[in-house]
Amino acid sequence: MLVDEAKIFVASGKGGDGIVAFRREKYVARGGPSGGNGGRGGDVVLKADANLNTLFYFRNHVHFKAKAGGKGGSSNKTGADAAPLALHVPPGTVVRDAETGGLIADIARADDELVVAPGGRGGRGNSQFKTSANQAPRMAEKGEPGVERWITLELKLIADVALVGMPNAGKSTLLSVVSNAKPKIADYPFTTLEPNLGTVIYDHKDLIFADIPGLIEGAHLGVGLGHAFLRHVQRTDIIVHILDGAADDPIADYNQIRSELALYDAKLAERPEIIVVNKIDLPDVREYWELLQESLIERGLPEPLAISGLTRENVTRLVQRVFEAAANLPTPEKSPIDEAPVYELDAIDLPFELSVEEGIFYISGERIERAAAMTYWDYEEAVLRFHKTLEALGVVDALAKAGVRPGDTVFIGEYELEWSD
Repeated sequence: MLVDEAKIFVASGKGGDGIVAFRREKYVARGGPSGGNGGRGGDVVLKADANLNTLFYFRNHVHFKAKAGGKGGSSNKTGADAAPLALHVPPGTVVRDAETGGLIADIARADDELVVAPGGRGGRGNSQFKTSANQAPRMAEKGEPGVERWITLELKLIADVALVGMPNAGKSTLLSVVSNAKPKIADYPFTTLEPNLGTVIYDHKDLIFADIPGLIEGAHLGVGLGHAFLRHVQRTDIIVHILDGAADDPIADYNQIRSELALYDAKLAERPEIIVVNKIDLPDVREYWELLQESLIERGLPEPLAISGLTRENVTRLVQRVFEAAANLPTPEKSPIDEAPVYELDAIDLPFELSVEEGIFYISGERIERAAAMTYWDYEEAVLRFHKTLEALGVVDALAKAGVRPGDTVFIGEYELEWSD
């Protein structure tokens, strides 16, 4: 079971107390202060463990507290430092402050470590307070209190290839065929309710494939667990876009998924993409395959590949194409963490501007213009879906308040549209 979110309470250890002590030995009349310092309290550390791929452990374990440092001793003996409390998390875990939502760190690589709650400093013994004016101080410090905080953990799966597409497009079937994964498979939408991972081996090399649950309209806004699914696509290097060849309009489906990806994170639209038309074993799909292929190529898209996850037709060729694309990827550059925007349904800032000049309505905004640019206007269903996107973003309501009527001209970026209800 994949658990990709958790909220936990962490508390570092208190520093050990310093003590007041004096050297008392025979023949040593004035031994002086000899109170030792306390030991340092234990840190709470998050460590990326390559053997983990879920946050399931934190489902039933919420509170974590490190041990306190040891108390100082006489004869200037320093108390023992407490061992750090290591909490193992899967690589790809994003850590945030639960109160503010601010990003603390992104633990992306195996064996990376992050101190989320530093242990308290040990208190000083009285030997540390000796001065020329005070040769016998009778004071010491208690240990510094530890740090207590609530943090949230979000898992973004570390995978090389993301399988995306509409519900029931055949992603899980394909993953089960090319890898060692055993996802649930059935002939109805939303069989997959959580991402599945599988390792694909070819020519002595391996890649990790992630089956991302079917995306639906409004996923970038969180509709249908959209946030939970889309964030797992962010780390992948290659996108395999699976189209259901038996769908009413595969090209409109393609446009919808591309729009959702781009609206969530613009960088996803720049990832290398392989387009796959599944279910070629069906007679109707095979009959219209050439027409669908030509339509996709005419729109400047990568040449699609027809496969059948059921009969395994052309599956090996698909695997070869994926590994070829992986071999041609540029060397990644280390860069600061770049978080994708997250829009909550109950607090959406209008991501557009609306103006009216001489009865013409102008809408501008990076996200909405990007969605418009990805809409195939010669497909009615694509236009209807774009209209629903306008509704979800609040554009329709804004236009209605501004007085738009059927037949009016509306510009969205450079696109001129005739408004219709």
